[in-house]
Amino acid sequence: MPLHISRILHAGYLFDCEGTRIAFDPIFENPFSRNCHAFPPVRFDHEQIRRQRFDAVFISHFHDDHCSLDSLDLLERTTPIHIYCLFDELFDMVRALGFADVRPLRIDVPVSVGPFTVTPRIAMDPDVDSMFQVEAAGLKVLNVVDSWIDPDTLPALAGHGPWDMVLWPFQTMREIEVLSPSRASPAPPALPPHWIEQLQVLHPRFVVPSSCQFLQEPWSWYNQAFFPISYRQFQQEVEAALPAARVVRMNPGVSMRLDGNALLPAPALDWVVPVGDQDVDYACDPQAVPPSTGEIARRFPALTGEQAERVKAWCGTGLLDKYRDMQLPEESYFEQPRIWRLSVFDHEGVATHRHYRVEGDSIDPVAADAAPLSWTTEIPAAKLYAALELGESLTSMYMRINDGRFDAATELELETAELVDDPLIRCLFNDAFGAYQAAQLRRLKANT
Repeated sequence: MPLHISRILHAGYLFDCEGTRIAFDPIFENPFSRNCHAFPPVRFDHEQIRRQRFDAVFISHFHDDHCSLDSLDLLERTTPIHIYCLFDELFDMVRALGFADVRPLRIDVPVSVGPFTVTPRIAMDPDVDSMFQVEAAGLKVLNVVDSWIDPDTLPALAGHGPWDMVLWPFQTMREIEVLSPSRASPAPPALPPHWIEQLQVLHPRFVVPSSCQFLQEPWSWYNQAFFPISYRQFQQEVEAALPAARVVRMNPGVSMRLDGNALLPAPALDWVVPVGDQDVDYACDPQAVPPSTGEIARRFPALTGEQAERVKAWCGTGLLDKYRDMQLPEESYFEQPRIWRLSVFDHEGVATHRHYRVEGDSIDPVAADAAPLSWTTEIPAAKLYAALELGESLTSMYMRINDGRFDAATELELETAELVDDPLIRCLFNDAFGAYQAAQLRRLKANT
């Protein structure tokens, strides 16, 4: 019997063999994660999706572009949901949505579903995510999801082969570089060498450029800066390095029939509906000039009075309380006293500046002229509110850090500073788990 593999979106796939259907990281939303727009563009027929029956769903990790309660809400509540996650809160939230059979996945412990055996494999960061080895009909597929393979685990993965197909995360997304574009190094012109080396060790018959199947809002400068690798470049470099392998692009809704001899087109998913041209590719422009944070802030609607007061109060007291409760990372830039300026831009692009003296685990408001600046953070007010109340993630917040010049001594010290040591990032995201899903659950419960 052949194995049918269909792309849903991003890291989402449907596997079908002998009438058994299992889904991986299913996302049935466009946009998803608030501002990730399907690329190429599609829409989802939610009424048809509600009629679908899956024998199991496997979720590789808790990030909201892989585990979305809005998407799971479309599924039959008797569907077994298998999740790799170290936090009980996520399992509780999925159960609260009404799913009766929610099970934790364990590394190297196989799960059998009809003709399928699905084995979670260790990823680069085992505290966060996993990969999947999928076996059926005598075939083996490695779904790397959007992790990377630790060099120490590569020999074991090679030993689990031979691999008929590898679903490979093909973008080196520049999430950190766009936070401080004037300080970012140019994107390398070629694929990372270790990608090629690892694929050569795995030696698959077919490679699918996987994950990262989205763009940001149509107006966003991220669309020229976030995704440096095109489908065309990936195919050319991988096929040149692996002459026995074939790179196969799978757009949302596309289905393929895999057997021991060939990979052939199969009928597309009729509940994933293409919109417009599907033969599109990423185009990075290293010369693109990013707009100011004020310009970006004007793209978002005005906060209500209550929402604006929430942001103002948090910047005045909540941020301070949160920062003082956290433990400073080792070798932090803020071990020494620093003057930090936080600038929050409203819907008219007007900034409210707040200054703080930060030293170690202490933070206090200061006057604007207290001392020379040594760290700056800018953010649209709408995005700060979304992070506080809606669980918005860092990659969609259009935060801008240290995107200007300081005095010579500060510039020298900043050369070894980590952008994620930023006080706002730490206050919003350190020790925060499942905020996006929790906000989804509150809304879904309120609507019912």
